[in-house]
Amino acid sequence: MEMALDALDDRTLSRAAMKAELLDADTERRLAYAWRDERDEVALHRLITAYMRLAISMASKFRRYGAPMNDLIQEAGLGLMKAADKFDPDRGVRFSTYAVWWIKASIQDYVMRNWSMVRTGSTSSQKSLFFNLRRVQARIEREAAAEGGELDRNQMRHKIASEIGVPLADVEMMEGRLSGSDFSLNATQSTEDEGREWIDTIEDEGPQAAEQVELEHDMEQLRNWLVAAMGDLNQRERFIVQERKLRDKPRTLESLGSELSLSKERVRQLEAAAFQKMRKSLEGQSKEVHDFLA
Repeated sequence: MEMALDALDDRTLSRAAMKAELLDADTERRLAYAWRDERDEVALHRLITAYMRLAISMASKFRRYGAPMNDLIQEAGLGLMKAADKFDPDRGVRFSTYAVWWIKASIQDYVMRNWSMVRTGSTSSQKSLFFNLRRVQARIEREAAAEGGELDRNQMRHKIASEIGVPLADVEMMEGRLSGSDFSLNATQSTEDEGREWIDTIEDEGPQAAEQVELEHDMEQLRNWLVAAMGDLNQRERFIVQERKLRDKPRTLESLGSELSLSKERVRQLEAAAFQKMRKSLEGQSKEVHDFLA
């Protein structure tokens, strides 16, 4: 289906969609059951084709965001296919009603991903702001003008946040994202040939050389302390500590008990005893080690 969409322009897709059959409720339900229960691809294709006109109609509402219409239709088609894959005909809802939400979500995600090289937003409140901020702001301005008043920027932000039901900080962030445009960090700050690039003004947030050396020294000391403390344990205790604390995915008491032919409670007791030995060995040492054993 996606390959078929790639091969057509938006006008051809629109013409093809307008010629597609209109499904009655019984036929729609039968096709949905055939896809859900039998993975019948012919039924899926027929269902999607019948509602492609709905997808195209919804895609056209987002043209003002500057994305190519054919790309919007592609995303609408993907949303339609997701809807078909997740639709449950047993719920008694028409497929078109269910599909609207998936189509809209797919288009909105695409528009936000491509609005800027910097991700515009990902939370539900940020998405709501992206698609409603300008409209709500214009309405608030009209209402204020009709009452003979004028709102300052701070008052406007508070009203928008209240209207849309989002945090004030999100309104401030989205205003900045929507008002600016992307520019290259490799652009120079002045027209001079030797002007610095903007990227040179960004502070490196990584550890500086002195901090890196200090960190490596501390980590080496930590490893030495732990190796010494582990040396005070017997073989079985070391094995339990390694499996419980030093693995990316710690073993459970049950799995260790099964391997060692011990009860879950006995493994827990051995683990506690091993940690107690290590605490005594590490007495007076760094806080990081004690945190590790906590």
